[in-house]
Amino acid sequence: MKKFFLSILLYSSLHVSAQGDNYVQDYTKYPELAATPPMGWNSWNKFACSVDENMIKEMADAMVASGMRDAGYVYINIDDCWHGQRDENGFIHPDPDRFPSGIKALADYIHSRGLKLGIYSDAGSQTCGGRPGSRGYEFQDALTYARWGIDYLKYDWCNTESLNAEGAYKTMAAALKKAGRPIVLSICEWGDNKPWLWAENVGHLWRTSGDIYNCFDCIEDHGTWKSWGVMQILDKQEGLRKYAGPGHWNDPDMLEIGNGALTPGEDRAHFSMWAMLAAPLIAGNDLRSMNDETRKILTNRRVIAVNQDKLGVQALKYKDDGDFEIWFKPLENGDWAVAFLNRGKAARNFNFDWKSSTFTDEEVSRRTFDAGAATYEIADLWNNKSLGTTSRALKAIVPARDILMLRLIKK
Repeated sequence: MKKFFLSILLYSSLHVSAQGDNYVQDYTKYPELAATPPMGWNSWNKFACSVDENMIKEMADAMVASGMRDAGYVYINIDDCWHGQRDENGFIHPDPDRFPSGIKALADYIHSRGLKLGIYSDAGSQTCGGRPGSRGYEFQDALTYARWGIDYLKYDWCNTESLNAEGAYKTMAAALKKAGRPIVLSICEWGDNKPWLWAENVGHLWRTSGDIYNCFDCIEDHGTWKSWGVMQILDKQEGLRKYAGPGHWNDPDMLEIGNGALTPGEDRAHFSMWAMLAAPLIAGNDLRSMNDETRKILTNRRVIAVNQDKLGVQALKYKDDGDFEIWFKPLENGDWAVAFLNRGKAARNFNFDWKSSTFTDEEVSRRTFDAGAATYEIADLWNNKSLGTTSRALKAIVPARDILMLRLIKK
């Protein structure tokens, strides 16, 4: 009798163990995606909930015609409000009036243009726009996205009562992995739960702040929450650079370039600093009607090359003189990017002695900048001209709310 009970106990133990193994999830993101910061376009900043399939197709066409695709922009991302209802089995469907052809047909069109399609959902019961969220439907939604041919998921954090952020995002990461299609996971919980401490293996990028606001230096107070101007978002990146790198990026939110509130100089400063931060470059303007100045800013390949540098090191702030900041970013092949950012309302004259500005990036790259030991050619990335070498001090003027962005090329 004892042998019988021992046999039953052993069988039960093995059976439970085997059953348990079947339900072990892989809570890690798809590997080998977003080796450099993602580049693309998102509908929210300009259009909010006003999205439909014709507009998305037109944006893809404009991305190609404008030269943005050839400059490195890949993703066309539909943000909130594309959703229709769930069917009797819980599977989500797009709004039939806005997306009558379905998302699969839209994805096929986007792919035919040499681009990739992104979509949006939320870890809560409803999205921020009041559409069906993914809570409780994570695996169904991930399977649906994979079947549609989705390449990128922005996953928001509204209506998440009692949820644990790390656990919720791990669940979606596991769902995407189980669905079997490589999809970039963009964690959008606004930095409230310090995702940089836990998300490196969960998502490919994570928001470091609340939403960006279309101004250079201001705060928009909505009562229960705030949105932030470009400079306020920049300041919130303090202390985060050590967490970023290939495949896992700090995300200071999407670009406001071309949306009308910023001057051309402010647009240049915005784009330059996002490049220096190794931030995702996700445009948020109407690509169909942007003027030539906006197009030239968004497609400046010299600045984009700084953002897409394979080292993946986020810039460090070398000097902060109130409204005037100097940033250095280590690049491949011993090069450096340098940004002289004028946040003030008056032009700034400066004289910068390269040889007396030796320092070592102890925190991340372990690289030393020493213009006494090596000479660098200086390339002005916005004016596309040479400024000599670091053998002599640099004298320059940066206009109000503008930037001088350089690449130091090791000779």
